[in-house]
Amino acid sequence: MMQIPEATVTVQRIGKEGEPLVIIDNFTGQPERLREMGEAARYYPAGVDYPGIRAPADPSYLDIRRELMMRVMGEVFGLRRSIQCEVAAFSVVSLKPEDLSPRQRIPHHDHSDPGRVAIMHYLDDPKSGGTAFYRHRRTGFEAITPEREGAYAMALKEDEHEYGPPPAGYPQESERFERIGMVEARVDRLALYRGRQLHSGIIPDTKALSDDPKTGRLTVNMFLYGR
Repeated sequence: MMQIPEATVTVQRIGKEGEPLVIIDNFTGQPERLREMGEAARYYPAGVDYPGIRAPADPSYLDIRRELMMRVMGEVFGLRRSIQCEVAAFSVVSLKPEDLSPRQRIPHHDHSDPGRVAIMHYLDDPKSGGTAFYRHRRTGFEAITPEREGAYAMALKEDEHEYGPPPAGYPQESERFERIGMVEARVDRLALYRGRQLHSGIIPDTKALSDDPKTGRLTVNMFLYGR
């Protein structure tokens, strides 16, 4: 039976609002198997939010670290009951910078509900980038809660009135957003954060983007929901 290496867990607090970022290294001990599954999967265009393609993934491999995951969800995110996986997908960032929609050119939040936790499982090394977290300069918001959604939407319109449409390209620090933290991609690294945090992928080399999962920026993306 395969020996699973010991996981390394780091908990950070990001920005002035102190939202948690959990990083777990050596999560499965078998990233090659996950990559093989991702390379063999059947992909489809992800739609208006994700700048690339996706394929369904089986989230049951999280049970490899079930006890650790339950402890993280409870102690860090305050979610101790009815925890379930809403979405699990292999994801490949593939759109060229000039093909991004205006909403894909700025940092985003996945959901304002504090009970939703995003998971990024990196299957590539640091040259593939990682994930960055941001503060919206006009409002000072780092996380978009239900109470902030209206004010944030209005502030984005004010940004566009003052600065014009976001320039073509993947999100980065600008007059609109300040980068306040990041996690570097590493093989078999898992990052967990609330979906309400403003964030985006870090794409260091857009010329290397591909819709072939064997050579492209392959990750597993999930959303856990709990109370």
